Amino acid sequence: MNKVRLFSSESVTEGHPDKICDSIADNILDEALRGDPSSRVACEVCCSTGMVLVMGEFTTEQYIDIPQVVRRVIKEIGYGDSSLGFDYHNCAVLTYINQQSEDISMGVGDAIESKNSSDPADRIGAGDQGMMFGYATNETEEYMPLPIVLAHKLTRQLAYVRKSGLVKHLRPDGKAQVTVAYDGQKPLYVDTVVLSAQHDPDVDLDELKAQLTNEVIFKAVDPSLINDRTKILINPTGRFVIGGPHGDSGLTGRKIIVDTYGGMCPHGGGSFSGKDPTKVDRSAAYYARYVCKNLVAASLCDKVELQIAYAIGKAQPVSLCVDTFGTGKVSDDALIEIIKKHFDFRPYSIIESLGLRAPIYAKTTNYGHFGKSDMPWEKTDKLDELKVYVR
Repeated sequence: MNKVRLFSSESVTEGHPDKICDSIADNILDEALRGDPSSRVACEVCCSTGMVLVMGEFTTEQYIDIPQVVRRVIKEIGYGDSSLGFDYHNCAVLTYINQQSEDISMGVGDAIESKNSSDPADRIGAGDQGMMFGYATNETEEYMPLPIVLAHKLTRQLAYVRKSGLVKHLRPDGKAQVTVAYDGQKPLYVDTVVLSAQHDPDVDLDELKAQLTNEVIFKAVDPSLINDRTKILINPTGRFVIGGPHGDSGLTGRKIIVDTYGGMCPHGGGSFSGKDPTKVDRSAAYYARYVCKNLVAASLCDKVELQIAYAIGKAQPVSLCVDTFGTGKVSDDALIEIIKKHFDFRPYSIIESLGLRAPIYAKTTNYGHFGKSDMPWEKTDKLDELKVYVR
């Protein structure tokens, strides 16, 4: 056995202040797309004690009752009582909305390539410059890294036991962190689980820890991954009563590592929530995941990282870079040529192939944007095309 290395990833519940903001932004985006699939939306949200601010640039034919969406989302998350320091009844909702900049709109709607091409896919340019990353690995059935898979399972289960009443006295905010021990590239066992769960002030903390151990940790983490070396830390400070926007301000796009691969691969820096699919920060990151998952599912490699880079107003990416970490059945240079032959990275083609003008984004916000089987970028419909290259 090689020297054991440890890798950690975290996840947060839907009641975390940053995720409240992401959820509001994505629900507003869905409302715009539901009435006008061509909507251009860049929605940013911040929240604090008793206040939500919605701002951004909207170009849409759809009327959106923003306060109504905000209050509905907050209610669904579970902030319905003023004793929490934040609730949907009483919070102030402020809005500062402008239309999309004409300079940006010109580049999106009139791509550089369109001047010499009649191809519809050359009409839409990237909505900004930047680089996006995709990743896939065969270490889990989700084709995702094990630490982030487990972290999301923990926070999803934490939300379930709160909403179902299985564990009493829980409040909406919460976080999980999982450290996995690896032998080289092979996951061995869970080294550490950290679980932080907001709770009512009068709860018996020892009883709560026992319930969270049995109903959250042991239900979310495969018992075969837990051994006598596994350390479990629940509410390490001893108390977690003040949480949500009352305990910390929230902001869209501040959980980009939680949203993607848990830090297992680089991140270009662009967030997802509140952005329509002409923003390649979102759509190209989804497409990069789609490409990587198909490559691994077709057994062209055991894991792969793909970087795409764009220039604003240009349809074709300016660069593609792939790394299979020595696991490829063909060379990385050959894999780039395969990718170019079978995948189209122009924003129009990405939007059409993945159906990204539909109001699907509220489903992406919590527990990661990747690894959810019902999302279009998780489909593996390129396997027959790609398996011919496996030797």
